[in-house]
Amino acid sequence: MTTQQRTPLPDSIRTNGATPNPWWANAVVYQIYPRSFQDTNGDGFGDLKGITSRLDYLADLGVDVLWLSPVYKSPQDDNGYDIADYQDIDPLFGTLADMDELIAEAHRRGIKIVMDLVVNHTSDEHAWFQASRNPDDPHADWYWWRPARPGHEPGTPGAEPNRWGSYFGGSAWQYDPQRGEYYLHQFSRKQPDLNWENPAVRRAVYDMMNWWLDRGIDGFRMDVITLISKRTDENGKLPGEDGSQIADLPVGEEGYSNPNPFCADGPRQDEFLAEMHREVFAQRSGFLTVGEAPGISAERNEHITDPANGELDMLFLFEHVDFDCDGVKWKPLPLDLPGLKRIFASYERAVEDRGWTALFTGNHDQPRVVSRWGDDSTEALRVASAKALALMLHLHRGTPYIYQGEELGMTNAYFTSLDQYRDLESLNAYRQRVEEAHVQSPESMMAGLAARSRDNARTPMQWDDSRFAGFTAPDAPVEPWIAVNPNHTAINAAAQAHDPDSVHAFYKRLIALRHEQPVVAAGDWTLLAQDDPRVYAFTRSLNDVGADDAIDNAGDAGDDAAAAGCARRLLTVVNLSGESADLPADAVALLRDDDVDASRVLIATGSDADAVTALAAGRLAPWQGFVVRL
Repeated sequence: MTTQQRTPLPDSIRTNGATPNPWWANAVVYQIYPRSFQDTNGDGFGDLKGITSRLDYLADLGVDVLWLSPVYKSPQDDNGYDIADYQDIDPLFGTLADMDELIAEAHRRGIKIVMDLVVNHTSDEHAWFQASRNPDDPHADWYWWRPARPGHEPGTPGAEPNRWGSYFGGSAWQYDPQRGEYYLHQFSRKQPDLNWENPAVRRAVYDMMNWWLDRGIDGFRMDVITLISKRTDENGKLPGEDGSQIADLPVGEEGYSNPNPFCADGPRQDEFLAEMHREVFAQRSGFLTVGEAPGISAERNEHITDPANGELDMLFLFEHVDFDCDGVKWKPLPLDLPGLKRIFASYERAVEDRGWTALFTGNHDQPRVVSRWGDDSTEALRVASAKALALMLHLHRGTPYIYQGEELGMTNAYFTSLDQYRDLESLNAYRQRVEEAHVQSPESMMAGLAARSRDNARTPMQWDDSRFAGFTAPDAPVEPWIAVNPNHTAINAAAQAHDPDSVHAFYKRLIALRHEQPVVAAGDWTLLAQDDPRVYAFTRSLNDVGADDAIDNAGDAGDDAAAAGCARRLLTVVNLSGESADLPADAVALLRDDDVDASRVLIATGSDADAVTALAAGRLAPWQGFVVRL
């Protein structure tokens, strides 16, 4: 099922508060990391032609939107998130003609294309930045340039304008001898931050966005878009600068202070996003905008995604993927399920009346969820826990995002030596934490990388059991840019394609359920058994008018079976542990004196009969989950 085949939700079913309901209200998005998806020319890197060659697989899966990580021209310091030319394709991935072909072929299959947009920063090789190195050039104020701290020799330790650290390790300031000043980079030193205070910067960004939309893409995923507004004092000084009226935070264990509280959700954030909407999207329809939102609370998500405010359609919030560690991501902790439920509940409550949420557990920056919160120690447990985690996420209210390979239950790579890693963040973190600051042992850090490195999500897509997993030809002259996970011989798309009990088949059913059941896409969400340490349970419900209109819509479309099967209220129960667990009392109360047979089971991680047996016994097997009609 594709975008063209989905039945739109009737306006009596409230989604994000807009009227009519947006087309994406019951859509599913699939993220592609192009360099790791499909290589067609044997150079070891995925490419645009490779994505086009796999569109039938994606259409069969049922997804409605493809989000592409960056394919723009780039030095690839941060795998394309350092853009040197926004209006050209990097030769690594192909050409603009290849991009046009991908857009056309995707649209022919009813699939929309969303591009990654990285405008908090550019590459230091971008023409804008190169021009800004001349203080007399019109681009001189397009980035955050600052002189050395008074009394210090420029370019020497301690001369940085303040003590901010980069998220990728080291100082957030880099000295440029040509200009004789420092520039701010919250990420790599090759990713200087754009100065969004400058109207010319914003105009150039909006023009570029319009150029891509005119070319036929369907929207943008906006990288760290909530970092574009920095907090300054009345004289334009950043916190901690010499003479600034705003004090910086204390220096941490690695020798730097944290810029996030001063750069995330800054004072002009709403103004900039509203201006972007007016200049790019206000006269268009059919697009989707989703922002990566570090530092944004659930409450702020409501404001930013409220259509009345004209900012963004949805945001990626990060509290749920940041809380399971001991201070830093490299010291992971076991999943605290009640804590996870509290976080998801805060997301859902914030958009009860208006706004929308993006649902995800994996992406190119996160480890594989089945290795993180599931159990990949055996094949049976991997399959069971991958299905359980998928069921938990996809039955929430919002728009689900599937990261490539997640639908196969792909696992972490579990690299054992540093030279196997390619990720800039991981390599820099090891150097800074182990070799420079001495705050973590080599053994502990390697364990942290194995659990949380971004490279865990970036190993090649596992298409089949051949030498390079079908990502590139078995006899390709160049090996893939990063090693293929050895378990691809057992975990791959070809092995699961015709297996009705596979993770892949389960994802197809989840996607179809969202398309077919309005209550899954937009029904009210109510958490049960908040403090249960093993079971995640909640209900979904539609008001009577919305349910009646959904039934009428299906009937009008000639689908009598869909009309008869339209659910008004659902109970979702998932055991997210490797131990048996009692059915929560709240769930039992909803089912009391009410026989549940297999006809009322909409989807289950095992068989429908097993779900009925579990309900009758009041006991869930490890990683068992199901959805029943109430």
